[in-house]
Amino acid sequence: MENEPAKEQFKALDKTLPFKGPEAIEPELLECFPYEYADKPTGESLEIVTETDEFTSVCPFSGLPDFARVTIIYTPAEKCLELRSFKYYLLSYRDVGIWYEHLVNRMLEDLVAAVEPRAMKIVITCNPRGGLTSTVTAEYRGHDA
Repeated sequence: MENEPAKEQFKALDKTLPFKGPEAIEPELLECFPYEYADKPTGESLEIVTETDEFTSVCPFSGLPDFARVTIIYTPAEKCLELRSFKYYLLSYRDVGIWYEHLVNRMLEDLVAAVEPRAMKIVITCNPRGGLTSTVTAEYRGHDA
């Protein structure tokens, strides 16, 4: 075994951990509350930034956990995102195998449907894997943005 190439020494090369598909994501958990300044000049330019570095999903190839920082930046129209419900929504990704490039778009679609903002941007900064860090961004501009 000492002279064997490392590639041949380890047997977990084809191992995949079980994981769920995107159907396990729970957008119905997202709740909002009325934005009282929606029709006032001071309220039209409000920007809300919500960040967490406690996000995890899994690699759809290996089932191994992926970790990332999620940043949501939005300008509300009539509603604001209730953060407790957002945390539960994020936790629904915990066992979901999804590429970050798909995740950022799915999250944007779910949040836009729930919040109906003037504008929204989602930035997902993935923890390094194999020495590579990826940042993926998706953006929505509403009709009045």
